[in-house]
Amino acid sequence: QVQLVESGGGLVQSGGSLRLSCTASRNILGVLYVAWYRQAPGKQRELVATISGGGSTNYQDSVKGRFTISTDGSSYTVYLQMNSLKPEDTAVYYCAIPQFGSWGQGTQVTVSS
Repeated sequence: QVQLVESGGGLVQSGGSLRLSCTASRNILGVLYVAWYRQAPGKQRELVATISGGGSTNYQDSVKGRFTISTDGSSYTVYLQMNSLKPEDTAVYYCAIPQFGSWGQGTQVTVSS
């Protein structure tokens, strides 16, 4: 089991940027993949982006070209750089390692118009 803690959320104006961090309680080098999800009020949780253990990335169509998922050299942290934010990006963002069933507590992102 591994614990995940997200940080970096906040309130930003439309067009602004935020960088979310997901820090693991232990080295996650070699996991199949790490994912960022989000859940907006009244909506189902949706997959935003994934990064594999080999560094391959995938994105939901609505965030392609605006969001970037990456890891740092320590193998403990995964980032989600979010640029050109839109009001529809407002949600609670969660990181997860599905193979371990591990989820963070979430961080709120609010984008004002």
